[in-house]
Amino acid sequence: RAVIPGFYGAFPDGGVRTFSRGGSDISGALVARAAEAELYENWTDVSGFLMADPRIVENPAGIERLTYRELRELSYMGASVLHEESILPVKEKNIPLNIRNTNRPEDPGTMILERISGEKGDANRIITGIAGRRSFTVLTIYQKHIATDTRIIRKTLEMLETCRVEVEHITLGVDSFNLVMPTDQIRDRIYELIAEIKNRLQPDDVKVEDGIALIACVGRRMVSVPGSSAKLFGALGANNINIRMIAQGSEEISIIVGVDNKDFERTIRTLYDGFMHEGGSKA
Repeated sequence: RAVIPGFYGAFPDGGVRTFSRGGSDISGALVARAAEAELYENWTDVSGFLMADPRIVENPAGIERLTYRELRELSYMGASVLHEESILPVKEKNIPLNIRNTNRPEDPGTMILERISGEKGDANRIITGIAGRRSFTVLTIYQKHIATDTRIIRKTLEMLETCRVEVEHITLGVDSFNLVMPTDQIRDRIYELIAEIKNRLQPDDVKVEDGIALIACVGRRMVSVPGSSAKLFGALGANNINIRMIAQGSEEISIIVGVDNKDFERTIRTLYDGFMHEGGSKA
């Protein structure tokens, strides 16, 4: 047995560094990997992951099991039980991760695995969880035949990299493309950036929209269940929620929709009701 304090480490020269938020999660994962553990238990103050934020959805269902990929998607989009970078050390070694509650040790928590073969418990759910974040800016650049000449996309991304602005999503059309960025990173320089784009790249037009929230429905089963996307969009349409943008990967582990900030909480409740209760409900 060993007791290893986490949350700090040493540089090669011996200098000590205290980790930022999530440092204890990362420390535990590194020790589990080094020890080639059969299981890494992360004891915290909640009984695992919930399908939605309990501050938005009343008494959301718990998640019994999920994959590392689903966890990464949910954590990145705002589910804050575990620091998203802390799973990488144990994922690389295919070590199961169990989130447990220190105050309720009898609860089984959430088990996180590389892959899940043989569903049980919550297997009838199409989605695993819903998470989202507010306040994004969408920059739309118009240029004829941009789909066949993507140099303007590359040069725009280079400008954003110089400004140290993260790009959350990119969508490409025939004559335009959209860049989705955190508003707090671009707010003070957006008009300077637009002027530079117009001057250097000479696009047909540039537009900017603020106040966009991104919400992700994440689930490993969506790709194998026909009508998953239709159910999502149908629930939003039935509740008069306007979709401002859509992003979806070919593997369909997640579908991300953009809505107005004011519709953020209502959208999460609508999606939760729509997938947990047949036919959905008004939010």
